[in-house]
Amino acid sequence: MSSAIRRSVPRRALAALATATTLTVALTTGGLVAAADRAEAAETLLSQGRPATSSSTESSAYGAGRAVDGDLTTTRWASAEGGDPQWLRVDLGQARRISRVVLRWEAAYGKDYEIQVSDDASSWTSVRSTVSGDGGVDDLTVSGSGRYVRVYGTKRGTSYGYSLWELQVYGDDGGSPSPTPTVSPGESFTVAAAGDIAQQCTASSSSCAHPRTAAQVEAMKPAFVITMGDNQYDDARLSDFTKYYDKTWGRFKSLTHPAAGNHETYDPAGVYAGYKAYFGSLATPQGRTYYSFDHGDWHFVALDSNAFDDAAQLSWLKADLAATTKRCVAAYFHHPLFSSGEHGNQPAGRAAWSALYAARADLVLNGHDHHYERFAPQSPDGRADSQGLVEVIGGMGGASPYDIENVQPNSQKRLKDVYGVLRLRLAPGSFSWDLVGVDGAVKDTSPVYTCH
Repeated sequence: MSSAIRRSVPRRALAALATATTLTVALTTGGLVAAADRAEAAETLLSQGRPATSSSTESSAYGAGRAVDGDLTTTRWASAEGGDPQWLRVDLGQARRISRVVLRWEAAYGKDYEIQVSDDASSWTSVRSTVSGDGGVDDLTVSGSGRYVRVYGTKRGTSYGYSLWELQVYGDDGGSPSPTPTVSPGESFTVAAAGDIAQQCTASSSSCAHPRTAAQVEAMKPAFVITMGDNQYDDARLSDFTKYYDKTWGRFKSLTHPAAGNHETYDPAGVYAGYKAYFGSLATPQGRTYYSFDHGDWHFVALDSNAFDDAAQLSWLKADLAATTKRCVAAYFHHPLFSSGEHGNQPAGRAAWSALYAARADLVLNGHDHHYERFAPQSPDGRADSQGLVEVIGGMGGASPYDIENVQPNSQKRLKDVYGVLRLRLAPGSFSWDLVGVDGAVKDTSPVYTCH
């Protein structure tokens, strides 16, 4: 069934989402029992932004990650139609105590299903089940623990498939961010990304933005964090990293794959001295300020755009791209080849772009200009090209905003005077993202792109 037809089906969930009173639904083996207005325990949302996978999907537009992206009304997971059983699974990163699961069904709901937990995604324990589901919002009190939580449907409530606007798992967060989980091929995951982050200010100043962007990263619970340079202003001294960046984005340090910006070169102690001292081996995991790594079905390349004239870096990039077997490739670095902002286009990056384009890479993330901008796929010479690279500028991590000055060809969306974080949704063969503002609202949502 097409998404247009599905949207025409009345949704009981709308009434439940609109009311200020939460209706709690307790599941028993015999059926659903309603209970009103239970007092909320101190719980943490564990599932948002975590890697998710499923038994099937209706199409790439309805991948498993859409059900844990924090968007309750416009993005969803949908299984293939007409077959049972089907399941949706989320990886919490490590074993957690689970106290509550909320299912926000689309019109295609589960009549018979179980909530299951597992430590290894192989042996499953049922913590709740029902044979009389009726759709809408199921707010379920559960008791169990595990790294993985699965909704396992055995009988559909309609002739279509299973579809969830959101799966929300609550429980004990263990008091600290989870380590980067191991993602199996075929799984989707979320990455938080931004550049131009820590001004010399703290949360005691109401105008200080990087504490607020850090709060959004924390809410996303990403698999890992990417930074696109200028992590610390103004001269990126180690003392400044320690005093400012570390107090906010530093809480994700172990999850961070950083790139350097021009401000990292200004340190009076030496080029990159503070950057390398603060991030340690994270800044140079392969002995250089450019490196690559894999996660799930994706290959990531972090480049040093301060050294685009370095022939060794370009040779390394070409060899690295030739060696990867991953279908999807993303690169990130500070200076954008194309920008409508105050700094404008940075042609020094054209050779790197050309290497990425020749290797059929998919996505480029940049900072430097302090605004948000996304471009349609294009070639290194700026021609619209469906097989080209999608570029996103995410220089709104906390530094003072810049103006839009000269709108470039293929620029599809530009936002200035906004602080926020890119929430990248990366699937085995596709990708998309949201810009999440410091108020938690989605400021822009990209199309869904298929990897080359």
